[in-house]
Amino acid sequence: MIKIGILGAAGYTGGELIRLLLNHPEAQIVFANSESNAGNPVADIHEGLYGETDLKFTDQMPFEDVDVVFFCFGHGKSEAFLKEHTIPVNVKIIDLAQDFRIKGEHDYVYGLPEINKGEIQKAQHVANPGCFATAIQLGLLPAAKLGLLKYDVSVNAITGSTGAGQKPGATTHFSWRNNNLSIYKPFTHQHLAEIRQSLTQLQGSLDVDIDFIPYRGDFARGIFATEVIRTKANADEVIAAYKDFYKDAAFTHYVDKALDLKQVVNTNKCLVHIDAFENKLLVTSCIDNLLKGAVGQAVQNMNLMFGIDERAGLHLKASAF
Repeated sequence: MIKIGILGAAGYTGGELIRLLLNHPEAQIVFANSESNAGNPVADIHEGLYGETDLKFTDQMPFEDVDVVFFCFGHGKSEAFLKEHTIPVNVKIIDLAQDFRIKGEHDYVYGLPEINKGEIQKAQHVANPGCFATAIQLGLLPAAKLGLLKYDVSVNAITGSTGAGQKPGATTHFSWRNNNLSIYKPFTHQHLAEIRQSLTQLQGSLDVDIDFIPYRGDFARGIFATEVIRTKANADEVIAAYKDFYKDAAFTHYVDKALDLKQVVNTNKCLVHIDAFENKLLVTSCIDNLLKGAVGQAVQNMNLMFGIDERAGLHLKASAF
C-alpha cells in the first residue's frame, strides 16, 4: 500500500483527494492535516464522506510514516512551507499549487502525463498542472506538435465556482454567482505561463499570443474551453493527428461530435473535439476542474510515480446520463 499524507486537507481539493484515495485499491491515508480542524471528523467538513470514513483531521505531520505527501495549499504557500519544514528525501511530493510549475532552480517535474509521462515515472517531486492550463493545453498540444500555432490563438474558457476554492468570497457567494456570468484576469491569467511552456516544449518556439479570456460560470464544477487556431492545414489531417496524439492517453480522448460538459464532470477525463471553418479550426476541450484539473490528475501522477496502473482509483462515472 502507498502510505499518504495530505496537507491542506480541509479545502475542496483536499476533500476530493480524500474521496479518491478512500476508494483507491493501493492507497492508505496516514494523515490529513488541517490545523484549524484538528481533532474534528473529516466528514464534518467534507459531508459527502459521511459513512465512508472515520478519519479525523490532525495538526501533526508525521512525514516519516508516509511514502508521498500531497500539498493542497493555496498558491505561494508550498514554497514557503518547504522553507520552514523538512520532508525526508525519500518521501515523494505532489504539489497542487503553482509554485513549481515553471522550470527553474528546482527538481519538480511538470505533471502533465500526456507529454511528460516518462519524466513523471522517474520523479521524486511533481508540480501538478493548473485546471485551466490542463484543459487549454490538451486542446492545443497536438496542434503545437504539428507546428500550427503560427498566429495568435483565441481562447475562451468558463469554470465552475469550485475553481475559486472553499473560502467564501464576493464572487463565489451563491446570491452573486447564481444566474450570473463574468470575466476575470483577461489576457493575464497565471496559467498562461505554464501553457506557453508546454506548447513551446512541443512546437520548439511560440512567437504568438495566447489571448485567454476566463469566465466565472453559474455551476459548481467543470471547465469548458474553446481555442481558435488560424491555419490552412487540412482539417481531416489535423483531426487524424489529434487522434494519433491521444491514442495511448489514459484519460484524454478525441470525440467526433460536439461536446457537453456533463460528459466529463466527476471524471478524470479530458475530451477534445475539432470543427473546421474555412481557415480556422475551433477546438473544444473540457474537464472537471477538481479532478483532471486538480486531484484526479494528482492521483494519476502518484500512480505513475509508484509504477502502478495509471488508472488505479480513477474509474469514475460522469454525471451525464
